[in-house]
Amino acid sequence: MNIKTTSEKLQKVLANNGLGSRREMERWITEGRISVNGEEATLGDRVEVSDQIRVDGHLITRNKEKSPCRVLMYNKPEGELCARVDPEGRPTVFERLPKLVGERWITVGRLDINTSGLLLFTNDGELANRLMHPSHEVEREYAVRVFGEVTPKMLRILSEGVELEDGNAKFNHIHVRKNDPESHNHWFNVTLSEGRNREVRRLWESQGVQVSRLIRVRYGNLELFKRLPQGAWVELDIANVNELRKMVQLPEETETKVHKPETLDHTKLSRMRRSVRKHKQNKVSGQRQRRNQTQNR
Repeated sequence: MNIKTTSEKLQKVLANNGLGSRREMERWITEGRISVNGEEATLGDRVEVSDQIRVDGHLITRNKEKSPCRVLMYNKPEGELCARVDPEGRPTVFERLPKLVGERWITVGRLDINTSGLLLFTNDGELANRLMHPSHEVEREYAVRVFGEVTPKMLRILSEGVELEDGNAKFNHIHVRKNDPESHNHWFNVTLSEGRNREVRRLWESQGVQVSRLIRVRYGNLELFKRLPQGAWVELDIANVNELRKMVQLPEETETKVHKPETLDHTKLSRMRRSVRKHKQNKVSGQRQRRNQTQNR
């Protein structure tokens, strides 16, 4: 009698275990941080339930029951890094997120240090991977302030396509917002269906103008909550979670830790703002103490 065994890609198993996105797990594998049954793993490896997986020498306990899919919406301020830690001590987007047990929050894409706005986090590696993968063509929308003269010809070129150093790129749609004709700054809303590094900025720079402000306002069908303060987060209810899952052909989630949509009333907003201010004050105080300790050595 043949006994069927089921195996899965190693990076998928690690991502589903809440260690990071598939892309991040692939990087860990190529860096030699992962071993399977005592042997260094390579990209393309598949594993079974009985296999022992270690990360940096630490044995990973595989989740027998998958946790409910959770998604956070974060309003990223300028000046924060999309990294878990920064050697220079700069603020990161992970510092104020709620703690998870046995899992990690995974960023759905990244925003550079000078870009603000909508940033999603999830504990579901497969959801993160699909939302980021170009094959799913999940649309992102940005509000962008451009310094310099913008002509109709430039807008046409940006809509038709520009050859960048990493390939052709274009905006799906460009909406010209009402602007002061005397100003050197002009506001636009632009959309694209991929998330290459600094793609919005590089597209505008290809036309000889500079982006002076960049805010992500939408990811797929999910718009940034207008009243959500910068530096604050809310957990999405199951309806919004399933809207994201539906966009990338994942089955609906049936369990949730959020039983009703978040209401951003005055009391809630005040509490959020106080929490953000307190975190910033503690961060500045900690940096000052470290500088004083360094100077006194």
